[in-house]
Amino acid sequence: MAIPLAYQTNLPAAPEWLNNGDNGWQLAAATLVGLQSMPGLVVLYGSIIKKKWAVNSAFMALDAFAATLIIWELVGFRMAFGERLLPFWGKAGPAFGQDYLLHRAKLAATTHFFRNGTMENEMIEPFYSMASLVYFEFMFAAITLIFLAGSVLGRVNIKAWMAFVPLWLLFSHTVGAFTLWGGGFLYHWGVIDYSGGYVIHLSSGVAGFTAAYWIVALCQARGLVDVSA
Repeated sequence: MAIPLAYQTNLPAAPEWLNNGDNGWQLAAATLVGLQSMPGLVVLYGSIIKKKWAVNSAFMALDAFAATLIIWELVGFRMAFGERLLPFWGKAGPAFGQDYLLHRAKLAATTHFFRNGTMENEMIEPFYSMASLVYFEFMFAAITLIFLAGSVLGRVNIKAWMAFVPLWLLFSHTVGAFTLWGGGFLYHWGVIDYSGGYVIHLSSGVAGFTAAYWIVALCQARGLVDVSA
């Protein structure tokens, strides 16, 4: 009995390496994270702060999400998951266009060699497209910055935040992501971060604490905050 066309393995629109289950879960998981960010944390941040800061706080989360999308596509993704430039950074480059996004996902810097130069582990190539990987990692990059925003609600002007977002994304998040996930030196040392404990939660928490500390310190130095009260 002939196999119906829809169930044949070698279809023009379904390459052999594409696994529907892996790809579907990758997209579903990323979308759930995105809903947590937009509108989840936008609504939360706008509702837990004083009324005069509500719009500013909500737009901080919105800006973090939107700005991350643009920067991630232009240079951010490949700095975090592209070819190796430095032990802690990948080569910057755009991550859009059919020639790039429709091919099988790969983490080019994850090939691991023994000290004598022979290969120990081949490059990681998941069973879904590069488009799915870019989308998935974008959602986590965006929510990392939105978590950070929660530490400085009511303390930061939206204009200052708009300048801060691209700088922190490019010079902090991409470093952590490449080092631990993309094939950086900690990856090759065997450090494992399955659920983003280091790259997302710890980095945003430490950055948020540090930002809040210095904002209060600067305000105190200018006499804008009375810590004795």
